[in-house]
Amino acid sequence: MQISAVRDAIADAARVVQLPTGIGKLTCLGYVPDSVVVPVFFTAEVDITFDKTMGRGTDELMITCRVLAGRADDRSAQRILDALLSGAGEASLKQAIEAARGGPGEYALGGLADDLHLERVQGYRWYEHQGSSYVGAELAIKVIGDGRT
Repeated sequence: MQISAVRDAIADAARVVQLPTGIGKLTCLGYVPDSVVVPVFFTAEVDITFDKTMGRGTDELMITCRVLAGRADDRSAQRILDALLSGAGEASLKQAIEAARGGPGEYALGGLADDLHLERVQGYRWYEHQGSSYVGAELAIKVIGDGRT
């Protein structure tokens, strides 16, 4: 799997979320930005497990993504974050990202991976990014795919 392409494809998948009226659009990035405009979703750390099957058949990526909702008003920022972290609905990151799994018999992320799964949300808290604090959370996404490409 090509890690940069997978990260970009996850950001593309997240881009379809629809936030409530008046909030604006979710910025989605396949890399860790030096500065952010909230609300923002970005791919961050990548843990790689090589050789999940013999002969370089399958590798596994565990990609930690972050969503930072806001900082001006902690209550309204947490409501935005809650909508993004919901399991379903037009603002659900889980629903948007897992739609990129493809249909039966199709590869995930437009052919970049065999499958993906948003496994969990963790670290619902205040994050510091470039000297500013934002309420946010981390999303753990497992991606499996061909280890030879």
